[in-house]
Amino acid sequence: MAIEIKAPTYPESVQEGTLAAWHKQPGDSVARDELIVDIETDKVVLEVVASASGTLTKLLKAEGDIVLSNEVLAHIEEGEAAVSPATVLAVPEPDHQVGGALVNPAAKKLADERDIDLSQVSGTGKGGRITKEDVVNFSPAVVSVAAVIVPAASKESAALEPLLQDGERVERRVPMTRMRARIAERLMDVTQTTASLTTFNEVDMSAMMSLRKQYQDEFTKMHNGTRLGFMGLFVKAAVEALKRFPLVNASIDGSDIVYHGYQDIGVAVSTERGLVVPVLRNAENMSIATIENTISTYAGKARDGKLTIDEMTGGPFTITNGGVYGSLISTPILNAPQAAILGMHKIQERPMAVNGEVVIRPMMYLALSYDHRLIDGKEAVQFLVAIKQLIEDPAKILLEI
Repeated sequence: MAIEIKAPTYPESVQEGTLAAWHKQPGDSVARDELIVDIETDKVVLEVVASASGTLTKLLKAEGDIVLSNEVLAHIEEGEAAVSPATVLAVPEPDHQVGGALVNPAAKKLADERDIDLSQVSGTGKGGRITKEDVVNFSPAVVSVAAVIVPAASKESAALEPLLQDGERVERRVPMTRMRARIAERLMDVTQTTASLTTFNEVDMSAMMSLRKQYQDEFTKMHNGTRLGFMGLFVKAAVEALKRFPLVNASIDGSDIVYHGYQDIGVAVSTERGLVVPVLRNAENMSIATIENTISTYAGKARDGKLTIDEMTGGPFTITNGGVYGSLISTPILNAPQAAILGMHKIQERPMAVNGEVVIRPMMYLALSYDHRLIDGKEAVQFLVAIKQLIEDPAKILLEI
């Protein structure tokens, strides 16, 4: 009996995907729950497995094709004879060793299919292991030499390189990944459909840095190795500020304003594939340790390409920290359909006037970008001032005052 292999059901935030790689070909035997194909969306790479054991008889989509939700991708002829006892009893294939790096078996297979030199691929998996996601996102490095355009997939490019002369410049054209193309599309939509405005303030980080230094060791010991970072305290400060200014926690849906009676906060995480925003659900009920641990878990999953769509869907408010890369000040772009996003930045010592005296203090610029269609300037400024006051006196976060 023929069994249809379908793409998964995408959530509302995902419109379509791109077929990234087939792991089986027509005539191959497959076991139930065995990986068949990868689909790359603007958020994650989805793995589609066989729903039954049998023989793969037909592929209906090629690599690079657009795949819609629940679209039929292939047919499997069901039957026990198609799966040998060796397949059933097989143990997972061990990682391969390439140079000094370990390579996931699926990554090795995909690299062989695409003729990719794994020695040029940077591993983002545990211990520097090269994963399938790394191979999917790999693009050859740009050679800074020639006014010759060399197609990315062209095997002839290797033959051209020895002929290049000093001073020549090469341009290499590579297609955008589905995720990068979707990010570009969303950013353009936001700039064209919202009345985005940014307000700034600065915060003295002395009290928070002192608190962190004083309790870091005790906190880490008490919470099984979880480190006390600034993001956990900023999330708690944002929760309190959002309670005071519910409009900042709202969103626009057509001609309606949707108020959210909870504080789900997205935390922007940068990966090699692009920026992703996993969401802390019900952050108002989380302890600082839980927030820090969850963010750390999300960051690891983001690097390994293991974040699920559900983990990146929703969240009325986002925090992004460009300071970890050295950004002194910026204007964050809204993460639609959210109405506001808070930007943290680099901590830098600056001379400040305090009680009539000039003192050196560790200062951070804060930026709040907001949709002026929903939030007035007064409310945005007051919200940012509330964040500033909570950070400069962290006891207020715990006392909720």
